Amino acid sequence: MTFHPAQKIHRLITAAALTAAAILCAQAQSMQTADPEEEQLYINNTGLWGNIDYHGEPWVRNMSAPHTATKGLQGRHLSVWASHGRFYDQEKGCWRWQRPNLYCTTEDLFTQTIVVPYLIPMLERAGAYVFTPRERDWQRHEVIVDNDMDDSRSYIEDNGRHRWKDADGSGFAFRNGVYLDGDNPFTAGTVRQAKTTQKRSNESLIYYIPNIPESGRYAVYVSYKTVKKSVDNAQYTIYNKGVATTFSVNQQMGGGTWVYLGTFDFEAGYSRRNCVALTNYSEKGGVVTADAVRFGGGMGNIARGNTVSGLPRCLEGSRYYAQWAGIPYSVYSSKNGQDDYGDDINARSLMTNYLGGGSVFMPTIPGMRVPIELALALHSDAGYYTDDDLMGTLTICTTQHNNGRLSSGISRNASKTLAYQLRNNALYDMIKEFGSWKMRYMWDRNYSESRTPEVPSAIMEMMSHQNFKDMRMAQDPNFKFAFARSIYRTLLKYVCSQHNRPYVVAPLTPHNFALTVDDKGTLTINATPTEDKHDTSAVTTSYIVYTAKGNNGFDNGTEVREISDYRLALSPDTIYHFRIAAANDGGVSAPSELLSAQWTPQARARIMIVNGFHRLAAPAVVDDRWRQGFDMDNDPGLTQGSTYGWCGRQTNFARPTSVNAPEGTFGTSDNSLTGMLIAGNTQDYVRSHAEPLAATGRYTIVSCQSDAIDNGAAAISNCDAVDLILGLEKDDPQSLVRYKTFSQRMRQSLKAHTERGGALFVSGANVASDMTAQHEKQFLADVLKCKSAGKVDSPKDSISGMGQQCTYYHSINGQHYAAIHPDKLEATGKGYATLTYNGVGYAAVVYNGNDYRAMTCGFPIECIRENNSREKLLCDIFHFLTFRPQKSNSPQKPIIKKKSNKQ
Repeated sequence: MTFHPAQKIHRLITAAALTAAAILCAQAQSMQTADPEEEQLYINNTGLWGNIDYHGEPWVRNMSAPHTATKGLQGRHLSVWASHGRFYDQEKGCWRWQRPNLYCTTEDLFTQTIVVPYLIPMLERAGAYVFTPRERDWQRHEVIVDNDMDDSRSYIEDNGRHRWKDADGSGFAFRNGVYLDGDNPFTAGTVRQAKTTQKRSNESLIYYIPNIPESGRYAVYVSYKTVKKSVDNAQYTIYNKGVATTFSVNQQMGGGTWVYLGTFDFEAGYSRRNCVALTNYSEKGGVVTADAVRFGGGMGNIARGNTVSGLPRCLEGSRYYAQWAGIPYSVYSSKNGQDDYGDDINARSLMTNYLGGGSVFMPTIPGMRVPIELALALHSDAGYYTDDDLMGTLTICTTQHNNGRLSSGISRNASKTLAYQLRNNALYDMIKEFGSWKMRYMWDRNYSESRTPEVPSAIMEMMSHQNFKDMRMAQDPNFKFAFARSIYRTLLKYVCSQHNRPYVVAPLTPHNFALTVDDKGTLTINATPTEDKHDTSAVTTSYIVYTAKGNNGFDNGTEVREISDYRLALSPDTIYHFRIAAANDGGVSAPSELLSAQWTPQARARIMIVNGFHRLAAPAVVDDRWRQGFDMDNDPGLTQGSTYGWCGRQTNFARPTSVNAPEGTFGTSDNSLTGMLIAGNTQDYVRSHAEPLAATGRYTIVSCQSDAIDNGAAAISNCDAVDLILGLEKDDPQSLVRYKTFSQRMRQSLKAHTERGGALFVSGANVASDMTAQHEKQFLADVLKCKSAGKVDSPKDSISGMGQQCTYYHSINGQHYAAIHPDKLEATGKGYATLTYNGVGYAAVVYNGNDYRAMTCGFPIECIRENNSREKLLCDIFHFLTFRPQKSNSPQKPIIKKKSNKQ
């Protein structure tokens, strides 16, 4: 999942300050090599492809998508990659990173944290098919289903009129164990084929049913063989949690390798609810071929020096992924197996050429005819300043090669235009977004990744991983999003302008997202378009509503012109989950956070769940006169979803004292986190609160984003109880974006809610410590009946009270974000403390007044590890908060018993 946090962004500068003069001044102060007139020429170069274009079926097309871009990147094929990866060093006899460990990361890890979760999805949502020569899926598990396996439970052929039979030639076959240099898994097995049929009643099917080892998200790759009569619309249907998504694959290109379709949520185990089906149904005559299907990225299995890397495949270099993908040895081993470092650098571009060779864009070289028309390498180069200045962005192209011409005959100056636009737009966009950035050189030099591709190409050194001021910005997920969107916009405009086609920038994710349910169970949605200050074309013209019912997965979405037009009659006593996205002719935005709803006709209370946890941040910053760096143990920050972006903890915090400072004297970090997928903010915590409450059958549940309360787009006035999720929300002045636990409007709304007698539950790791002003402390005392008693600094991870003992995530891990230093609370007024952090302080405060009831937890309740304990605790809390004794009976005693405030 991805989302844009524009509704919470606190800009560092005002729009008025972003004048054209300021931008020009920043450019003038930057290091440039081009003559201004020459630069303007390359910036404005358009129509460079002339009449050269591809008009056939795309390699892959999602037939179930409710919206299709018409002025985006639809039908375009791009090659985009993050720089380096783990490789085997023949001289040292070991696997290692290609770049040093600095500021808790390495270039091998860092660049993919921009490319994989941000840039590639943006391009795909604009309609492009993106090939990347490194494994893109961060899933450690891998399941392969293939006709050559002896497993009748996983591989099932269902024959209709035209039966499946062996095709000529070889195909993929899996073997247990490692693969040695030169081994090609795509020549070890067989391929099946069937003639097409134009009648559904006559179709033949193949079902690929994986045994998923662990519930989670898995990329789905298919493979097939391109033969003389291959069709350009083979239909694969992916079933994930019972929801069907159908893809059309052009089998006339790209046979004999892994072809990425998409990434989906799958349940553990064998099930027809989680499988892939291939049909020979087609309105076109020909044949459909069938080989293996792969679920998940998996672990590296290429042995070098008699060892494997021991890391997930996504962390390895392109050389090893290319071998696993069936690419010929001459492509991934240009150094004949003697220099994996050199092989990896060359493999990225050579893979692009191998796939694109023979297409209209690379007509003079042999290959698989995939119409790739652009290649972009994203790096972070080295270099630093001792005066805390930014280094910023550098781009590279190569025009002086092969007489200045590409395979199609067009000028290599097309690459120079691309390089200029990438660099200049990054400067403009980052200054407008964050107030400062730096533009460096545009080099026209002989580099493999800018010389070798036979299509317009560039290397973008986004920033310096060795310069702390760059990394202080770049490790903030808000910066990663903004930088990726700048690159996306540049590629969109570049590609469209070279074909003289109009373009529209895809919109940003809507905000003020809120769900309401009336007394008859009709659900409505409220949301507001998010303005893109960088491009006036990025206007929302419609919305996509994604729905998951019960235990099913999210559907493919329903498009509506206005979000207010959406109505859904909810089935009673059934939980629903929703996400929304904005759309226009340029594509679709990232989906929003998850909200939930349930209509219970006999409900005893209506609960509004408010998600106030949107924080994304870099790790805790150390920056004083003597030290500089990131302190992962104090606060590891929060990424958007999970990430492999960290190599370890920083061990040397010394500032660089001169440009001649030896390597290892500053920023050095260890490998304590290498290979660990670290959980971040997944923005789906409303679900973990809603599902156990819904299962009781006692409540009607609605939900909203906190900004919907702040901006008046949603109200809690008609709810009996509020569940405010604050997670790790806090106002950190060191971050690019400011997040506050309780905004002024939120405080006012909650106070009014309790004055009406409404119940209130608040949980989060900074609910009290983030409230430092006197009026903020007064709110805690008056409404929540608590105050801060400091932080939990000990390694204790257990919570006891209310008849149970449980543990919570208190250190970085791959399963859930961690509350490393949650709040200790102290009761005020008539409140009383309950729950303890294993004897080191109180974890919660309860108020059981005649006017209203409230409970505040100093830890995020969703951080409790044990599902049963978490769900029981949440249900017990709301049973207490919403309990109304019968008038004819004696009052029931609250289940949350009063305790002494003395520890």
